[in-house]
Amino acid sequence: MRILGIDPGTGILGFGVIDAVKGKATLVDAGVIRTPVKEDDAVRLQTIFDELTEIINETKPTHMSVEKLFFARNVTTAMTVAQARGVVLLCGMQAGLTIFEYTPMQIKQAVTGYGRAEKKQIQEMVRVILSLKEIPKPDDAADALAAAITHSMTLRM
Repeated sequence: MRILGIDPGTGILGFGVIDAVKGKATLVDAGVIRTPVKEDDAVRLQTIFDELTEIINETKPTHMSVEKLFFARNVTTAMTVAQARGVVLLCGMQAGLTIFEYTPMQIKQAVTGYGRAEKKQIQEMVRVILSLKEIPKPDDAADALAAAITHSMTLRM
């Protein structure tokens, strides 16, 4: 099964695609979609939609795993991230993907075995699970891969 993991954001949206076969996860692709800060919100969301649609068309995942929004310190940031999540979910639905959402704590628990793991621990486990020489960069791509890995582990149980 091919899983697209998403770490939602408006300025930087992380994506990671893995193949999960017989309990083994392998990297297909990972990276980020960047939008200019000074760009109008509607233009930024259109960029996310277009680029994510292209990634889906190129990598052909069957499942999408999206990190749930789980913070409210900065209301403006929360709203823009929520808008980006909406675009991500729309892309997935239009592509016919099966969509799953996981909280940050669920992702940490699945990847490291500890729901309050630090970011570095998660990144190192992503590297180990995918048998990579280095931690995926930037952090948003590693976080998206963690979301994809979480879904692959959830399906095994």
